[in-house]
Amino acid sequence: MLIKELVAVLFPHLGGVCVEQVFRSGTTVRIRARSGTVEAACPACGTPSRRVHSHYERRLSDTAVGGQEVLLHLRVHRFFCRTPTCAKATFAEQVPGLTVRYGRRSIRAARALQAIALALGGRAGARLASRLAASVSRMTLIRLMRALPDPPLESGPRVLGVDDFALRRGHTYGTILIDISTSTVVDVLADRTADTLATWLRAHPGVEIVCRDRAGAYAEGIARGAPHATQVADRWHLWRNLGEAVERTVTRHRDHLQALTATPSTRTDTSPPAAPSVPPHSPADRQDRIAARTRERHTAVHALLEQGQGLREIARLLSLGRNTVRRFARVTSPEDLLVHNGTGRRPKNLEIHDSYLRKRWAEGCTNAELLHQELQALGYRGGSATVRQYVRPWRDGTPPAPTSTRPPTVRQATGWFLRNPAHLDPDEHRQLQALTAACPQLAALQLHVRQFAEMMTHRHGHNLETWMNAVLGDDLPELHSFVTGLRRDQDAVTAGLTLPYSSGPVEGHVNRTKMLKRQMYGRANLDLLRKRMLLSH
Repeated sequence: MLIKELVAVLFPHLGGVCVEQVFRSGTTVRIRARSGTVEAACPACGTPSRRVHSHYERRLSDTAVGGQEVLLHLRVHRFFCRTPTCAKATFAEQVPGLTVRYGRRSIRAARALQAIALALGGRAGARLASRLAASVSRMTLIRLMRALPDPPLESGPRVLGVDDFALRRGHTYGTILIDISTSTVVDVLADRTADTLATWLRAHPGVEIVCRDRAGAYAEGIARGAPHATQVADRWHLWRNLGEAVERTVTRHRDHLQALTATPSTRTDTSPPAAPSVPPHSPADRQDRIAARTRERHTAVHALLEQGQGLREIARLLSLGRNTVRRFARVTSPEDLLVHNGTGRRPKNLEIHDSYLRKRWAEGCTNAELLHQELQALGYRGGSATVRQYVRPWRDGTPPAPTSTRPPTVRQATGWFLRNPAHLDPDEHRQLQALTAACPQLAALQLHVRQFAEMMTHRHGHNLETWMNAVLGDDLPELHSFVTGLRRDQDAVTAGLTLPYSSGPVEGHVNRTKMLKRQMYGRANLDLLRKRMLLSH
């Protein structure tokens, strides 16, 4: 009785057979069992039959027990089919929950290997399976994955998320479709064209809301495939587009940044000296290879524009990306594209923590080793000798140097406009006020950005038209271009600023897709990648 109970607990899938013997052969545990059925249904016509034709033994690999591989020797019946017109004269019985036709593994073992394959892929899955005493090759795992059926999907989800992902970056892209309500992948398309998306939407009716980025192909495909669905533009992309317009505006007025300096502070004899000042650099002074190439391309692009060439044709003639050509066409001077590298310098590893070191030194902590330990907790990876050398002038009583007069970079000033005012420190707030007081256009820019942020965070999409008209009334050509883009997609933008839906879950699955591609070393075909995207959770 105890043995039967043990078998029932450890081998519940063997409840439909009679176990006759369990023994060990080498490193393998072998189980001899036989089927106890007296009747089976024909797989072709479904007619039950009791007439036994013969018996034969099947060998099935089962899940491991105690770290040992298990092999099942199963004796089953072959029956005659009683239907004269049936194509099958005889057929072999299948044990429910244990065997399938032509299967060399138990259903339980096959499901375990399928789960390993979906989670890890071929090579990594094969390595784990060998540790679990179920050695299989990577190609076996891939075949098991490809044999899995797709999840059933008769109609589209009510709220659909659409985004593209790179199969081969810069060359081939696919489309991922997400059920926003459950955050699960519903399908993967082989490209990102409007025709493919429209065809899918027609075949899966029921979609009422579609979250997407601002790609024109998706907007067209949704309009054709689900004309009654509400399109929702993603708020993150809207804010990013606004940020690009803000950065171009600050770049155009970057001369006002030269007048901004750090707030002077009162220092005592024990305070560390201020960092040495770095003279500002102008983009026009740059003569490096990148600057020369940028100026050459800007001249070539504008020369072709004056000849009446379009952006696509210019991109083909100059062998450049269309977005690159568009970026050169938007600016009147090549120095506008060099501003990021010309108005600042990359801080050294320890200079990132300069303000913290000065604060701790002013508090009386002058032990370089202790300061090094505190910096390590903040992410510093340098040695203690570097910290000791950095604070040595402070210990020697070096007289304070003049306060830094290096102006902020365009990227820093752009961040002041885009960040929540409550998150700005006092010095940043002071410099932003000085900047907007010196330039009326930047003051108007600050007002419009704050209003758009308020409208986006509180879902006041009905104020969009009023906001766009107010922007067009000011001398802000970069924001005018942003408004022009909103006009082309105004219904979706209004819905994005009103409804609670967004493309956040879609972006999460796109990142997950990148992980799956890297896990398969970028060599997976679309059908295999699609299986893992649909079935692995």
